[in-house]
Amino acid sequence: MITSRPRAEVAGLIKTRVRVGQRTKDLVQQLQPGECAVINHEDLDETAAHALVSTKVRLVVNAARSISGRYPNQGPLVLVEAGIPLLDSVGPEVMDLLDGEEVEVAGDRLVTENGKIFNGKLLDRETVLRLLEESKANFQKEMERFVANTVEYARKELDILKGMAVPPLDISFRGRHVLVVVRGQSYKDDLQAIRGYIREVRPILIGVDGGADALLECGFRPDIIIGDMDSITDKALGCGARLIVHAYPDGRAPGLNRLEALRLNGMVLPAPGTSEDVALLLAYEKGADLIVAVGTHSNVIDFLEKGRKGMASTFLVRLKVGTVLVDARGVSKLYRQRIHWRYLAEIVLAAVIPFAVVFTLSPATLLLLRLFLMRMRVVFKW
Repeated sequence: MITSRPRAEVAGLIKTRVRVGQRTKDLVQQLQPGECAVINHEDLDETAAHALVSTKVRLVVNAARSISGRYPNQGPLVLVEAGIPLLDSVGPEVMDLLDGEEVEVAGDRLVTENGKIFNGKLLDRETVLRLLEESKANFQKEMERFVANTVEYARKELDILKGMAVPPLDISFRGRHVLVVVRGQSYKDDLQAIRGYIREVRPILIGVDGGADALLECGFRPDIIIGDMDSITDKALGCGARLIVHAYPDGRAPGLNRLEALRLNGMVLPAPGTSEDVALLLAYEKGADLIVAVGTHSNVIDFLEKGRKGMASTFLVRLKVGTVLVDARGVSKLYRQRIHWRYLAEIVLAAVIPFAVVFTLSPATLLLLRLFLMRMRVVFKW
């Protein structure tokens, strides 16, 4: 909602410049620290919220409802717990702001340079927790609809179990481990947690769209990139990986246009399901000994956050590849416990004692010590 009022009447609590984006995952690639992110993202998901936090934005303004009440999405809680103010339900007109335009936020109002006022609701932690608790009451109905859609579409997508016509690749999968990285919840933390496994085992690395960027950020170059190429940087596309464009079953491949614009070569793989489904099936059909999945979507919340009303293809794919699939999602949480100071002291003591024993028992060391003491007596006239 927009009203107009003299600028001098509004006392600004937060003053910054805006950057506007209809797609949050694209906007985070452009945001600079201290800016205000203006988004249009109903039911803000946890992955998007973490991405916003990582950009060190000063403020997030959402044209839509950050929590609609359909299900308990955790994105708004991530923002407020990170100390980032969230001005919610401002209305679609706020998306007309121009990048770089200076704004002030005073309570529930955003004020532009020319005095326009956008009214919303500034969410604090208590409000977010209350809304999440209320949304749990609706989740049962949402779950029922989700399960019904999953069963309905599973019948239509049974062909996914028949096998996929995989493209020829100059990499041998047979007998090797394959790591599939998807831009999902805690994907960056989990990828960091298994760095040792990657260095030791050297699995084939498959990045699913933005998962390729995650691999590069972690210091690893993907061997293969699969996806519709809409949420991956140009840098990742040009890293030298084999590029496979996930196309619709009828052969349409919108992602191929981007590769052509960048003058990059890629293979087209028509297949039903999501790009991560295709990545898992590719590894399976090529004879991978073990598939390790990071950041993959595997539950109702994941798919509701992606805007999908069911998970038929993912359910079927996991049934097919389950014997060789290990889901590494959440593995980083196993290593969060800090080492107690007493353990560190014991380690240091265990290292010092042998050194002290060797130092005191060595004849050469004792001679040096005696010479040092004699020198001190001469200098200080002891």
